[in-house]
Amino acid sequence: MRKLVVFSGAGMSAESGINTFRDGDGLWEKHRVEDVASPEAWERNPELVQRFYNERRKKILNAQPNLAHCLIAELEDDFDVQVITQNIDDLHERAGSSEVLHLHGNIRLAKSSGPNAQYTTEFFPIEGDSLNLQQDLCPQGYPLRPHVVWFGEAVPAYEEALDLIQDADIFIVIGTSLVVYPVAGLVHEIPANCQAYYIDPKAAQVQLPAQFQRISKTATEGMQQLFDQLHQV
Repeated sequence: MRKLVVFSGAGMSAESGINTFRDGDGLWEKHRVEDVASPEAWERNPELVQRFYNERRKKILNAQPNLAHCLIAELEDDFDVQVITQNIDDLHERAGSSEVLHLHGNIRLAKSSGPNAQYTTEFFPIEGDSLNLQQDLCPQGYPLRPHVVWFGEAVPAYEEALDLIQDADIFIVIGTSLVVYPVAGLVHEIPANCQAYYIDPKAAQVQLPAQFQRISKTATEGMQQLFDQLHQV
């Protein structure tokens, strides 16, 4: 079975009603990014950060996988599929994808806010949609925080993602503007003989290695086109 790696970003979940990472005004759901998505924000105002992610978690729980998520899951019938996502939602899993690597964390999980927060591998499933600063504590007594990689933190899953991409026969990039590093650099690490596709409405404006075929469509439209293309005999 050929190895097919999908690399997905915020545009993938936008069609499920989940706001993209940054709106056009540079704000993230009306908050400045540095006020809700950095270790400094947590130190300064953990109540605001916790409330912000509790609200995002509610929206994600109410969202449903879209056609693109479902088609990617269906590819497992014919390919050895690995999903690598920048998204913190669990829509790939709920659509049926069995192998999903979250580069920026998973909002359905919590971790300790202690000194080793960004490197910990101990995660706690969140029951329901909210974490409580006073009641939800790790075994060491620190409040639990969302399992989300914040600005200024390391991306622990990067090396694993790199290994997967370097082994791909088919590589599909979908719904990401490829501006957030270091993960955006992963598109340059594919093997020379890999079939590569980039699905995004603004695909024509993005600089990519020459082997990429651009599909200037939304995630659902582009994934439907590519799904059909991959199944042509």
